Amino acid sequence: MYDFRKSVVYQIYPKSFCDTNGDGLGDLRGVTAKLDYLKTLGVDYIWMTPFFVSPQRDNGYDVADYRNIDPRFGTMEDFETLCREAKARDIRVMLDMVFNHTSTEHEWFQKALAGDPKYENYYIWKDGDPDTPPNNWQSKFGGSTWEYAPQVGKYYLHLFNKTQADLNWENPEVREEVYKNINWWLDRGLSGFRIDAIINIKKKLPYKDYPADRSDGLSCVDHMLADAQGVGEFLGEMRDRGFASHEAFTVGEVFNEKDEELPDFIGDGGYFSSIFNFSTNVWGGSDKGWYDCKRITPDAYKKCYFDAQKKIGDHGFYSNIIENHDQPRGVSYYIPEGDVCLESKKMLAALYFLMRGLPFIYQGQEIGMENLPVIPIEQVDDISALDQYQVALDAGFTSEEALKIISLRNRDNARTPVQWSAEKNAGFTQGTPWLIVNPNYTKINVASQEQDGNSVLAFYKELIALRKNPDYKETFVYGDVIPFEESRHNLMAYHRKGEKDLLVLGNFQKETQEVTLPSKCKNILLNNYPNVEIEGTQVTLKGYQVF
Repeated sequence: MYDFRKSVVYQIYPKSFCDTNGDGLGDLRGVTAKLDYLKTLGVDYIWMTPFFVSPQRDNGYDVADYRNIDPRFGTMEDFETLCREAKARDIRVMLDMVFNHTSTEHEWFQKALAGDPKYENYYIWKDGDPDTPPNNWQSKFGGSTWEYAPQVGKYYLHLFNKTQADLNWENPEVREEVYKNINWWLDRGLSGFRIDAIINIKKKLPYKDYPADRSDGLSCVDHMLADAQGVGEFLGEMRDRGFASHEAFTVGEVFNEKDEELPDFIGDGGYFSSIFNFSTNVWGGSDKGWYDCKRITPDAYKKCYFDAQKKIGDHGFYSNIIENHDQPRGVSYYIPEGDVCLESKKMLAALYFLMRGLPFIYQGQEIGMENLPVIPIEQVDDISALDQYQVALDAGFTSEEALKIISLRNRDNARTPVQWSAEKNAGFTQGTPWLIVNPNYTKINVASQEQDGNSVLAFYKELIALRKNPDYKETFVYGDVIPFEESRHNLMAYHRKGEKDLLVLGNFQKETQEVTLPSKCKNILLNNYPNVEIEGTQVTLKGYQVF
């Protein structure tokens, strides 16, 4: 069985990756065309976000058909070619599966609206007055979590957008359909899955006893999951009926797991191979809404990582990220405003990449792509940001203030087209891009960085090569994480201890810092400043220096 723990995973958002037919949308052939680039980068897996048939209300996370490819992205033949070409380069392919909900355009939901009792039981319903939702719970994207369906005279539950109806996992027929879809793809040679929003599948029961009103300000997800019991039964069954027989690599999108549950999730025989480390995804005041969003500080970032490592212990391996399709660009969020530069981008890359766990790279991250500037609301595509923009307006903010509020967390930040070159549309398409291209593409792009040995891209290649270096691989993959100078302000440093003792030092500020090493440094394996030398144990770290 392939040891996934040694792997580096690259996430692809196909819609924004590479367009080969000039329609402004990325496609499967575009992914195939860039496989040599990914091979040169050094990745082992590519994880592709949904390209199934979908009305694209939530950019593919509203699935209308789990087994067919949306023609906008290509054909099944295109996908088979992609898998075949990836395999030839020793790259494995993972898909993103959305099983908490379906699109309201899915055949199952349409049959439910038509009055078919079998399919009505595929979803979660509650009686109520058309003008008065069953309670005041707010969805993850803003607004009520209930939507009235006049066709059946009931409300259906949606934890996300109203076009994404939650599936009723208590119904064994629903679970059977899920397992069929999992095996359908695995039987075609797929290597694994990232499972979206999977922790949300177990809701507090019984549905008919949902209170008519709650005024404590908590979100619907808080209420739904706080007292829900038994999600492990569903997850274990999904593992046994789907993943296990194919030895599939799986990563669960799991939030707020309890310490005692970790062995069940990712231990030997766990529900998943790995789960994401979301500990640094901290947004201050989230109970009040996006308008109370605060940036995480360098010291808080460090604490989150070290606490997560202590929590997981030897139970398994996290999947480590600094960004993905649902998050802002990591360099624009984790690096203090005004300090985003070549050195700080490299420092952030090294500190997460060399931590114990699987490093995930999101497309464009390897060249240091940044958030968009504040853009007019007419140019915003993210359905979540649009919903939260209205929430901000309803809270009394002006349109200018509301735009600024959503700008940092707007998911369009990570979904702008990959910046391949300084040519028109960043080399992404010959047509009109489906989403605005970040105007900094003339300065930040793959083509220029491929020619620059001091670029962010070159640094990521060095990181991957170092992690796979036979002399250090065992330590960087399996070695323990021992914090160094943990209480030191704006210094993030740790040992990786295994076959060797490796020390990672990162100065998380623009001012220099004096650091005393525990012993004389024998060899510098990697650094983000040229011509670095150390004599003795006293080191002066420059601004955002890492080695």
